Amino acid sequence: MNYLNLSAEELLAEKEKCSKELQQISEKNLHLDLSRGKPSKEQLDLSLNMLDVINCNTLFDSESGMDCRNYGGLDGIPEAKQLMANVMNVHADNVIMGGNSSLTLMYQLVSHGMTEGICGNKPWYEVKDRKFLCPVPGYDRHFAITEHFGFELIPIAMNEDGPDMDSVEKYIADESVKGIWCVPKYQNPTGVVYSDEVVRRFANLKPAAKDFRIFWDNAYCVHDFTDEYIAIPDIITECSLAGNPDLVYEFASTSKITFPGAGISAIATSPANLIDIKSFLKYATIGPDKLNQLMHARYFKNMGGIKKHMKKHADIMRPKFEAAYDILSKELSDLNIASWSKAIGGYFFSFVTLPGCATKIVEMCKEAGVVFTPAGATHPKGYNKDDNDIRIAPSFATESEITSAIYILSLCTKLASIDYLLKK
Repeated sequence: MNYLNLSAEELLAEKEKCSKELQQISEKNLHLDLSRGKPSKEQLDLSLNMLDVINCNTLFDSESGMDCRNYGGLDGIPEAKQLMANVMNVHADNVIMGGNSSLTLMYQLVSHGMTEGICGNKPWYEVKDRKFLCPVPGYDRHFAITEHFGFELIPIAMNEDGPDMDSVEKYIADESVKGIWCVPKYQNPTGVVYSDEVVRRFANLKPAAKDFRIFWDNAYCVHDFTDEYIAIPDIITECSLAGNPDLVYEFASTSKITFPGAGISAIATSPANLIDIKSFLKYATIGPDKLNQLMHARYFKNMGGIKKHMKKHADIMRPKFEAAYDILSKELSDLNIASWSKAIGGYFFSFVTLPGCATKIVEMCKEAGVVFTPAGATHPKGYNKDDNDIRIAPSFATESEITSAIYILSLCTKLASIDYLLKK
């Protein structure tokens, strides 16, 4: 059945059928939440043994000889830096360790650019028409940081291989454009993996602003669903080869590898940027949580330990995504009223509706007991002019809950789409 080919009478009959079914489901008083990309309890349980790595009888000295219980070690202990360097596929000399959240590092760097300036350049607060590029759909918390600091947020369309680089290259000719947000692997929310060409075009950018920076949030660099590890070019190396060593900040964390509330994070960048970061970091902290760094480094030991651990995550995540895709395919694939990305890693996929339907669908789902991320959240300031995008986050729910939630999403999509088509 193709909704686009149905008569008004046929659409109304379909609406009556779907409305009755949705009403029956609503009476069950469901409470399902697919709004955020939180690891499930089963995923958190995978890391419980890490808590036994250190105890009161443990030697707390790092490889450097530093006592991890004490102050010091501004950029992190060597073994933790090496572990996170392996995760990001960079050299440990390019790494500074952070706390449990890489988002904190991103905020600190934007704040540093605002108040002090990047590498000696004019502070961004003095640039009244400052702008930041935002691939859409994208990560709402990225957008919120730059919105908080008064940037004009410029939407950049996402293609199947990454951001529209023609648009990026056009906008960076403007000196008031100071950066771009990027999630290069299993992008939030589309699941897109940047192609080699896109990565290298980023590395070869020639922005008008000397303090333009790519904020390369490699949050899902080891979050593959299959046994095949999907590799992308190392942006640090590519920028160096292109003669742009200072162009990028790369971020990663163990937030969705071990414990979001007690993980470790890192930034990788050029020597000049590292010096600049340390120039303000020395005022912000006397040293990071080195015991947590030590625990992570000793538990995983090397990249082999990370990959073995992430395979267990994949075995939990993959069936949830497959359950969602199965329902969507069964209920909507022939109707021509919606489409969805098919992620092979990460935490999200994107659901695209007919124009003007996304907000209504999310509201209808909520009334039926299912909470999704607000429509528009994946766009700057929460505004999607086409109102057609919904982020789906299957990780925290069980397979059974996902099946129920996505079925309700399908019913609501049918109803909202019918109303849209009847008004045309």
